[in-house]
Amino acid sequence: MSTERPSKTFLQIMFMCLGFFGIQFGWALQMGNMSAIYSRLGASEDQIPMLWLAAPVTGLLVQPLVGYFSDRTWCRLGRRRPYFLGGAIFSMFALFLMPQASAIWMAVIALWILDTSVNVSMEPFRAFVGDILPEAQRKTGYAMQSVMIGAGAVIASFLPQILTAVGVSTEAPLGHIPNTVKYSFYIGALVLIAAILATIKTTPEYPPADMAEFNNLKKQAFNPFKTVREMCRAFITMPVTMRRLAVVQFFTWAAFMVMWVYFTPGIASGVFHATPGTAAYETAANWGSSCFGIYNGVAFVFAFALLWLTTKFSAKAIHIACLTVGSLGLGSLGLTLLGVQFTQMGLIFPMICIGIAWSSILSMPYAMLSNALPADKMGFYMGVFNFFIVIPQICVNLFFGPFMKYVLGGSAIAAVGVGGLFLFVAALFTLRVHDRQTQE
Repeated sequence: MSTERPSKTFLQIMFMCLGFFGIQFGWALQMGNMSAIYSRLGASEDQIPMLWLAAPVTGLLVQPLVGYFSDRTWCRLGRRRPYFLGGAIFSMFALFLMPQASAIWMAVIALWILDTSVNVSMEPFRAFVGDILPEAQRKTGYAMQSVMIGAGAVIASFLPQILTAVGVSTEAPLGHIPNTVKYSFYIGALVLIAAILATIKTTPEYPPADMAEFNNLKKQAFNPFKTVREMCRAFITMPVTMRRLAVVQFFTWAAFMVMWVYFTPGIASGVFHATPGTAAYETAANWGSSCFGIYNGVAFVFAFALLWLTTKFSAKAIHIACLTVGSLGLGSLGLTLLGVQFTQMGLIFPMICIGIAWSSILSMPYAMLSNALPADKMGFYMGVFNFFIVIPQICVNLFFGPFMKYVLGGSAIAAVGVGGLFLFVAALFTLRVHDRQTQE
């Protein structure tokens, strides 16, 4: 592929990233509601992390393979767009299927299908920006992705509350999913497919510069021995910038996985003093979804600030500052270990800090990484980079349950506070990352 790309207008970049609005809409519904769905179906709080394993394990397996094969794909739809479309179609069906679950095993299977499909769509989008935009505009492109991700997540997170306000019932007996959640997932399915189709329609891809060389690589992609050998070689020889960012990502995503798993159960028991199957628990679950909407809303607004900040500061400096702010917000929830009691409205401040960090997490690491990657391996390396997102999530799901139960005295909201320490460690390791803009 040629690395020379013409500059894009603001509107072109916006439509190029619109698909991420739909992907994040579906993903936010999953993040904001799965723990509550598992609780409604009878899972205990210390069982929930294991039930989340489907998401990170799927990403670990799917994203590198999708990235590798998308590097070697060219057809009428282009290179990355066939994967956007295929993943979106299956994601749509999974979103319709999820709220029909009447047992834990059904919800786990639906989550596995959903996360596999979302990963098929999501991974090529990271490489898509690197493919289409010139190097000078990549920070802007990833910041725009953050805008779209924030917008999709905000609407999706508040959707159960919005449906409640217009009269949709929140009541459901233990073992059943309320209509507010069901209708939210149905709406999410339609939004996801519409947004992906809009990006496919408005953003053509560039063909390979040397089609003969590309066809040779394409043939090798279907030779399993050469495929495995090449993937192993690329993994071993990954750029230094990517290696150092991997450590940053590990602590960052461990922090957020802890929050996603424990926040809703934590505020239900620690702030609302509610148990699953009660009206108070449904109120807590809706507020937990709204809190996710708040931090995603802040991320959405702050993403516009990032569009300006990227013209003044390096991605590295921005990311260090944002992770530090996020660590203060998330860490403040750990004050429950000292006897501090949070009120419903008192949860807003941590969400604001987390939103600032989240906006940077969704954009700045990819801006630093994309400029350090070879163009012909962009998709594969973006997929491998996902290892350092999903491995910490797997570790949290496997080991954090016993830690929360025996070390933190079963306090789910205190467990969320531990994530603040993880974010601060991530900020410290970002100091070691080589950013070409800082001339290190």
